[in-house]
Amino acid sequence: MKILYSLLTLFMLGACSLEENIESTEKESLKIDDIEIPNTIFISEKSNSVIEIDEMKQGIKVYLDSSEELYKAVDPFQESIYEGHELSSSDLDKFNKINTLVHENDENFSNFISNNTLPEGYKEESLRISQYISSSNQYLYELDEILDGLVNKLSEGKVPTKEIDLVFGKNDIVNGREQKKIEQFLDKEDIQTKAFGRK
Repeated sequence: MKILYSLLTLFMLGACSLEENIESTEKESLKIDDIEIPNTIFISEKSNSVIEIDEMKQGIKVYLDSSEELYKAVDPFQESIYEGHELSSSDLDKFNKINTLVHENDENFSNFISNNTLPEGYKEESLRISQYISSSNQYLYELDEILDGLVNKLSEGKVPTKEIDLVFGKNDIVNGREQKKIEQFLDKEDIQTKAFGRK
């Protein structure tokens, strides 16, 4: 009788585990479909202007918040690619659109801080923020190039894991020391942002 109960318990645990795996697989496959492309990035037409402190704070907030939203949108694609799942052409199209926004966000902010006179104490820190975020996004650009060049392999179900591993391995150029300096600056200037898990 004890053996029968033991076997029954093992069977039930196995069935529960299988059900959880099926559910997590279903959730994984829904992730990319559920992603909405963010509609806000940093944009400014200003050039050769003197930027007031309130506008500068708002600009940093918009840049960092939109970077965070874009990162959240692209993260399921990274996970899916890294785990070897096949992406459909509509998935790739969505990934490309998000990646384009990431690039525009970085470029717009970089141009803004380079082409204008910023408030005292903001030039160095804004440059640090720009370099940190764009460096963390650099591997997204490279991943996008790899995917563009290997669409045929992906459509055949062949995932170029070696090339993708090389790209993911480069993401160690962003370090905690720089992030800490950025967060200290944000605290000092009372800039509220959802970046770095702050909200």
